[in-house]
Amino acid sequence: MQHLDLLVIEQALAWSQEGETVWLCTVLATFGSSPRAPGSWMAVTKDGRHLGSLSGGCVEEDFIQRLAEGQFEQAARVIRYGDADDAQGGHITLPCGGILEVLVERLPATPDMREHLGTLKAALEGHQPLMRHVDIHSGKRFFSEDSSLGPRVIWPADERAPNLVSMRLAPARRLIIAGISPVSSACAAFAVTLGFEVIVCDPDEAACQAFDVPGVTVKAALPSRYLATHRCHNATAIVALTHDPRIDDLAMMEAVRTPAFYIGVMGSLRTSAARAERLIRSGGLSDAEIARIHMPIGLALGSKTPAEIALAVMADIVRVQHGRAQDAL
Repeated sequence: MQHLDLLVIEQALAWSQEGETVWLCTVLATFGSSPRAPGSWMAVTKDGRHLGSLSGGCVEEDFIQRLAEGQFEQAARVIRYGDADDAQGGHITLPCGGILEVLVERLPATPDMREHLGTLKAALEGHQPLMRHVDIHSGKRFFSEDSSLGPRVIWPADERAPNLVSMRLAPARRLIIAGISPVSSACAAFAVTLGFEVIVCDPDEAACQAFDVPGVTVKAALPSRYLATHRCHNATAIVALTHDPRIDDLAMMEAVRTPAFYIGVMGSLRTSAARAERLIRSGGLSDAEIARIHMPIGLALGSKTPAEIALAVMADIVRVQHGRAQDAL
């Protein structure tokens, strides 16, 4: 399953290769209730073809109509939707009562622009994490290296450059679950709802065939072997949820060799301490590698049931992905 972000940029690149000018719209900020988060994209051509979304439909319709009327010819500009008194936003009031600030970029079908879109596409595929910068005033666009976690959109990116928007580019969030258990099922269901690409690995073929969570890829393989033979990018979270050290420990030994942003394994404080000793003694892991592993896994919510444990796990993954400290919650 391809993430919508990647599909939007692939389509924008394809249109550009056909000689079409593309308007790339990015949600910069939201105030109040909003159906789409900052960083969400929509690509549009002059004749109204589009992919992606900014809201529940009313914003898209207004933008496409105004584009057909010859508006948005600037290289870049910001428009505000949801304020009934704002003419730039078409006097639109969103049904959810929220406000959107949207960056609109006009991308002409030039070789330089196709190269720019190609770089953007490669970043979304996980080849290299990047930050994309757009100067709203001049329309200048450029990339910089970035491996940090945090919000997708930073605006203004710098108090000294109030016109500069920075957008963190990363591949679709991926969750690899080592082993099938009741917690695994609940965790996979939560993750799909949150927009993760979810892969579940277990060596038991019968258990794999019985695993039934829509939208999840199931691999009948030892998780450690899967991790050793499949490339992980830095938008990957790896969790082991079986209480079986033959699966969980081996998975952790391979997980720390990856750039995964979150690695965790289920167990009590006492079980986790014993696991850490085993991983150092038998697995040869260093103190720095042990420190990367969240054990016990998840936020301390007092969870008891599989669903509650899964909620604690996914909440912690989202916390880390957004760069939030536990004491900031």
